[in-house]
Amino acid sequence: MKLKPPQFVALSFLLAILVASILLYLPISQANGRSLSYLDCLFTATTATCVTGLTVVDIGSDFSKFGQLVILFFIQIGGLGIMTFSTVFAILLGRKLTIRQNVIVQSALDQTKIEGLTDLIFHIVVMTLFIEAIGIGILYLRWRELLEFRQDLVLYYAVFHGISAFCNAGLSLFSDNLYQFRFDPITILTVSSLIILGGLGFVVLLDVPKMKFWRKDRALILARLNLQTKVAITITFYLLLIGTVLIYLLEYKGALFGLPSSGGKLMNAFFLAVTPRTAGFSTLFIRELSATTLFLLIALMFIGASPGGTGGGIKTTTFGILLSSIRSMLRGKDELTLFERTVPKTIFHKSAIIFVLSLTWIVVATFLLMISDRNLATANNFFMQLLFETTSAFGTVGLSTGITPFLSPLGKLIIIVTMYLGRIGPLTLAMAIVLRPVMAEYKYSEEKIMVG
Repeated sequence: MKLKPPQFVALSFLLAILVASILLYLPISQANGRSLSYLDCLFTATTATCVTGLTVVDIGSDFSKFGQLVILFFIQIGGLGIMTFSTVFAILLGRKLTIRQNVIVQSALDQTKIEGLTDLIFHIVVMTLFIEAIGIGILYLRWRELLEFRQDLVLYYAVFHGISAFCNAGLSLFSDNLYQFRFDPITILTVSSLIILGGLGFVVLLDVPKMKFWRKDRALILARLNLQTKVAITITFYLLLIGTVLIYLLEYKGALFGLPSSGGKLMNAFFLAVTPRTAGFSTLFIRELSATTLFLLIALMFIGASPGGTGGGIKTTTFGILLSSIRSMLRGKDELTLFERTVPKTIFHKSAIIFVLSLTWIVVATFLLMISDRNLATANNFFMQLLFETTSAFGTVGLSTGITPFLSPLGKLIIIVTMYLGRIGPLTLAMAIVLRPVMAEYKYSEEKIMVG
């Protein structure tokens, strides 16, 4: 039986996770004196391939250099997309893609046409390597001054964190994540830039050079961009702005209190607004945040990054479509418009389905965690912590209040499934499960019902 594109995407990620888990379970992948369970290796393989960042072990001390390189490799292919990665190998081997392979890649990249896919993939890979190289170079030059490592280890750490940042993985070799760099603007701004660029989406990044930054009118600046780019950039900008301001105000006398200056507080507030987009790096201890801030981060993690990139969540464009539909309804309009363009109703239907399926799974997963991990009920904000953990896993973010290592085996499995579902998308999984579309042979008569 031939697999449909959604089935191929879902199974390819599943196979990659299984291969990574086996490699991490090998003695050569584990640090001397460590004996990790297969479940912990499976969890780590999932968080790497799904570029999430939640961990039940210490990546820097529990895995050997070989194991860390395995994790880094699967972060890279998980961020680029397995179909993109496999297509690159096929091109390098001189093979031409069949029509079916083109359709699968088209589905994985969410493109509307098959023509030019090979060139698109080539540009995606080159752009990824170029941006990662710049980020790695900056981190290496900066960390060479800050870290008391051998120079080869500084380069290794810069490479690992540069790739992890652009791929929105949030996995760190430092036991305290990036807490030690909370006073360093170069590290914070570099990692933030990598996260934002990776989360915007490859198609958006290829479209950005068309912007005319010298124009004063925002409409003229965005004039030559396609609609997806306009929506992704606009929603991302406002989410970062609103998130930074609210976190700064909410945590000024809280988690940000120990920072010496208002500039340092604002910089760390900005970083905390960036990381829910979906990379779990942190310069603050999440467990020290107030319940209000945690709820704000949950909302940001649920929205996530933009489509066609390395991040998760329901995506900025989905959020933009839903906001626009509400505005159109309140104005009494039948058509859905954005930036003087009419959006097909099928896009709205898809957005609504993604929103409902995503929210439903988060509720179900949180409910299951409350049953499987009742032992954590003594912790403060028990429900908020579990909801935060579930949303972080689904949004492939990786931020945690610190309860991940203490989850029960069943709880870890729930988070594993949630990370997997968040990476491939609930709609892709639903389409993969449905074997064939049902073609209606007739249409029922319409009848209105009251809603709201």
